[in-house]
Amino acid sequence: MQEKGKQNLKRLVTVALLIALQIVLSRFLSIQAWNIKIGFGFIPVVIAATLFGPVDAAIVGGMADLLGTLLFPIGPYFPGFTFTAALIGVIFGLLLKNNPRFLRVAISVVLSQFVCGLLINTLWISILYHNPYFAVMATRLAQIGIMTVAELVIIPIIIAAQSRSRAAVRIG
Repeated sequence: MQEKGKQNLKRLVTVALLIALQIVLSRFLSIQAWNIKIGFGFIPVVIAATLFGPVDAAIVGGMADLLGTLLFPIGPYFPGFTFTAALIGVIFGLLLKNNPRFLRVAISVVLSQFVCGLLINTLWISILYHNPYFAVMATRLAQIGIMTVAELVIIPIIIAAQSRSRAAVRIG
């Protein structure tokens, strides 16, 4: 019973650290304009997804968005973005937790970038700023392309590093 408590505490601390890391990466180490954002905020969500699955990845994405907006606002808070951030965590968690092969990485990236980033977040931006949906979408295509390539390169590196780390723990 005590071992289970230690595992839960370790998981809680890890998720909290990933939330903090996501806030830093998203709020301070990314390129942002009113409708474009290029950065590495996806990395903590992917780590949570591969370590713990969709629920914890959704918590990392959603809580980081909510806390980041409250602590370091870039614009007005809009709950749709928090929903999308959590949904991205669910997508990564469902596809990467147990079988993180490249095809699943590619599917998760396409779903997160094109469905969540391009279609859904464009809707939120359009609603929030009262701009035409397709006009906003056109301005976001470059971001989606850049982020898709970046995620397709970086996520397999993260997964490989985690595999090496797990192997080292088993050997050591």
